[in-house]
Amino acid sequence: MFGSCKIACAKNAYLPILAGAILCDGKVTLKNYPNFLDIINMTNILENLGAKAKIQDKNLVLDMTSLNNYEIPHELATLTRSSIFSLGAILGRFKKARVAYPGGCEIGSRPIDLHLKGLEALNIKVLDRRGFITCDGENMRGGVVNLDFPSVGATENIMMAGATAKGVTKIINSAKEPEIVDLQNFLNSAGAKISGAGTSVITIQGVPKLNSVEYLPISDRIITGTYLLACAICGGEIELHNANIGHLDSLISKLSGNNCRFWNKKGRIIMQSGKKHKSISKIETMPYPGFPTDLQPQIVAMLSTAKGTSLVVENLFETRYKYVNELSKMGADIMIKDRSAIIRGVPKLFGASVNSTDLRGGVGLVLAGLMADGFTTVGNIQQIDRGYAHIENDLSKLGAEIKRIHF
Repeated sequence: MFGSCKIACAKNAYLPILAGAILCDGKVTLKNYPNFLDIINMTNILENLGAKAKIQDKNLVLDMTSLNNYEIPHELATLTRSSIFSLGAILGRFKKARVAYPGGCEIGSRPIDLHLKGLEALNIKVLDRRGFITCDGENMRGGVVNLDFPSVGATENIMMAGATAKGVTKIINSAKEPEIVDLQNFLNSAGAKISGAGTSVITIQGVPKLNSVEYLPISDRIITGTYLLACAICGGEIELHNANIGHLDSLISKLSGNNCRFWNKKGRIIMQSGKKHKSISKIETMPYPGFPTDLQPQIVAMLSTAKGTSLVVENLFETRYKYVNELSKMGADIMIKDRSAIIRGVPKLFGASVNSTDLRGGVGLVLAGLMADGFTTVGNIQQIDRGYAHIENDLSKLGAEIKRIHF
């Protein structure tokens, strides 16, 4: 694998920023619009709330002055899980909200109780009934929210609700992901007063409203990690532009010394890799800065032909391994026990017809197909399109033999 490509803006940054745009009374311009299916669906949600959206010079331009609806219906909410963290922003704008239960990948239970408890700590009345969450925020005010788990979505929801609530809000045991920092930076650019993102305590001083803003979200660390793992799988040398190596320390530490070398040059990552890799004794997915659950299927694909036996423990989503049955069709030797995957490296994988079970699992199958003997066909690719805009184009630029088949 030899070549270069530019990394798109992060799906997991763009989506909460789109939700945060609900708080802005004016024009919001988000640069470098990534044409992911999840972002298209989220934009449709904003338009349903009354926003006007257009693509102009590769930017997404939103007119948020005419918002007139505080409800997200079932047919829109089920398209993307991002609808749930619109709840805090809608409350901040209208002081009331009615949102249907969210959809997204079926990778295990993702309870929203942390979101709702956090909103209740801001004196918001929450009614959870008949598939809808209805909130009354007429008397919402700042408060202290202690999260039992550093949930990314709950942290984002509470940040947005607190941004225009009277008084001071503190989030204790907040998520630390780079996307949380990016949301803080976006909201502050629009007039919010938020500090502490990237640490375990976030402080929000409520302001009356947010204003127009132009903003460039960060690059996608999961896409970056996916392409680095593609190079590790195939061998070769690639160069990724608009990539932040500092967001991937946990992955780089696993690959460095395992026949992979890296150079970081002002927003570019250069990687060299041989084809032969040794097993990794143990990888555990953890909240940031730990190993990302969203890179778990991709590294399992790599380890399926590594020399020796590897252990991967999934601590975040209990059914994240649904893709393993598909990977086994290609000759992988993987045994699942509870939250652990025991991977016995085999000499090679073989091409097969497989299906994407979810976004990241589908990408793991694509990477497996890059190194398999023969042809691999990956179906249900709309799952992959949720977080990659025509992944075949990027991988082709990096030297892969891949194309989309339109039936």
